[in-house]
Amino acid sequence: MKIVKQILKEKGPQFWSVGPNTMIYDALKLMAEKEIGALLVLDGGKLVGIMSERDYARKVILKGKSSLETPVREIMTSKVFFVRPQQTVEDCMALMTDKHIRHLPVMDGDKVVGVISIGDLVKATIDEKDFLIKQLENYITGSR
Repeated sequence: MKIVKQILKEKGPQFWSVGPNTMIYDALKLMAEKEIGALLVLDGGKLVGIMSERDYARKVILKGKSSLETPVREIMTSKVFFVRPQQTVEDCMALMTDKHIRHLPVMDGDKVVGVISIGDLVKATIDEKDFLIKQLENYITGSR
């Protein structure tokens, strides 16, 4: 079973973040530019929240707030669920399913070392299944 560390090695450890006082509009521009669905919110290098498209839709649009005048801290999710590099894809999928979330920061101690998304986990699962199928086909046909 693949672990988070392996996923980050394949996709890279880069992640995008904003500060809690960043205006929502600027955060949305960054999300659109990078084609991502969530941003980590860091304050002095410390993870203090996460802002997702869902946060924007539910806490800005539906409440009539202005994205030009509202800071990220007002809509970010402060209770951030995260995983460690040694955790399995299965652990992450279970957490995401249970908590209804699509992005997980990866923490090594107190330091953010990456972010994984539900798409990363689905890709890892499919890759693993494809590998297993090929191994079984080779076993059945006697080829290598």
